[in-house]
Amino acid sequence: MSTSVRETERKFEAPTGADLPELADLPGVAAVAGPEQQQLEAVYYDTADLRLARAGLTLRRRTGGDDAGWHLKLPVDGDTREEVRLPPGRAAKHPPRELGSLVQVHARGDALSPVARIRTDRRRWQLVDDRGALLAEVVEDLVSAQDVVDDSNVDSWREIEVELGERGDTALLDRVEQRLNDVGILRSTSSAKLTKLLAGRIAPTPPLEDDGTAGTVVLAYLREQVDALKAYDPKVRRREEDAVHQMRVATRRLRSALQAFGEVVERDETRALTDELKWIAGVLGEARDAEVLRAAFEAHVAELPGELVLGAVPAQLTRHFAPREEQAHQTVVTALDSRRYFDLLDAVDALVADPPLTPLAAGKAKKVLPRFVDKTYRRLKKAADDVHDDASLHEARKAAKRLRYAVETVEPVFGKPARKYRKRLKGLQTLLGDHQDSVVARPVLRELGAQAHLDGENGFTFGVLHGRETARARRVEERFPAVWADLGRPKFR
Repeated sequence: MSTSVRETERKFEAPTGADLPELADLPGVAAVAGPEQQQLEAVYYDTADLRLARAGLTLRRRTGGDDAGWHLKLPVDGDTREEVRLPPGRAAKHPPRELGSLVQVHARGDALSPVARIRTDRRRWQLVDDRGALLAEVVEDLVSAQDVVDDSNVDSWREIEVELGERGDTALLDRVEQRLNDVGILRSTSSAKLTKLLAGRIAPTPPLEDDGTAGTVVLAYLREQVDALKAYDPKVRRREEDAVHQMRVATRRLRSALQAFGEVVERDETRALTDELKWIAGVLGEARDAEVLRAAFEAHVAELPGELVLGAVPAQLTRHFAPREEQAHQTVVTALDSRRYFDLLDAVDALVADPPLTPLAAGKAKKVLPRFVDKTYRRLKKAADDVHDDASLHEARKAAKRLRYAVETVEPVFGKPARKYRKRLKGLQTLLGDHQDSVVARPVLRELGAQAHLDGENGFTFGVLHGRETARARRVEERFPAVWADLGRPKFR
């Protein structure tokens, strides 16, 4: 079983002759313990073309120190990374399956083999407060690193790492950094020892040049969603809260943007991809629906007066949803491990690396993009003007969602007006979402009530919840005309 910790740290390059400065007099620091000596050795694993390192991940088996074992470091935000740990076990040619699964969004079935061996002579100091609690660790590393693929590529250097402890904060990090800068120890350009060693083999993705064209704006949005999809893949596998929803949203945003701006990014070239995005969103949707329904029913039961909760309702909910959620999760993981999904990832990588832009993409974003937002609005208007039953309300909801994503795409160009319109649009989408949630919930509540009766239990409470859902749907249907009328047409020209 793995464990997981969040690390917030900064790395610094320490030139010869630059000694560590005094740190004991920093605000909040009561004492500095150390130095403690450690000898560490780590073997790093990656694909042959270093896909993990290119994505900012490191996977290693380390011996020595007080956290020896398998470590997978996943980027979180800024200076923070999540480290997933497993015991070292026996030395192996391949990483443990659990960690290998978490990097499949990049490895895609390819072998994970040793790519580097790094030895570190470490001196460690601990900065503590007046209660003895750890504020930060400061380590000085003398590094000797060897490229396993190219045995002749051996490098050595000295670096400083500063990692926050449980009682530290970023203000302390800033103060330590300033002290280091004062003696010529500056931030490293590499986030990890591995990327420093293999920098010559890792070509960074060039940033998009903000040239104000329609193609650049749409491509920036597409890249953002591709990054989100990949970031949430390991979180879904680990069953982190809300991960399924966020990954599904990323796939929907990608698909909607490709559809809405199909005259900027050639639509005929992306139809197969949008079909596959629809497929994976559908797989994620089954897991998401089970999560949402269980949480909603449990919350609604908790809100009911005690006299309306008859029988072992929580236990009935658990019996119903637990196996379904487990099966849905297994279905998702199977899909994420499939060749079909890996091909989808290859396709989105190709899309953002070499997008099939049309001549319109070279036009100024402020002139080109509003027409496509307006076209998406007209699609919503057609659906909203034809609302007459559950199915047509659902179509209006899907159209509202596509318009919202189109507005998100152009928001960097049109700023506050687009942001305000998107917020109003989200209100409409939320209202229609409440209605669709009710449509999905009612047959499940009927099933739960019927099953309770068959099991010799009381299904009354599920009938109460069914009545509440019916009333909620009617309230939405009554409110919808006014909320729709209040939305208005987007005006970003």
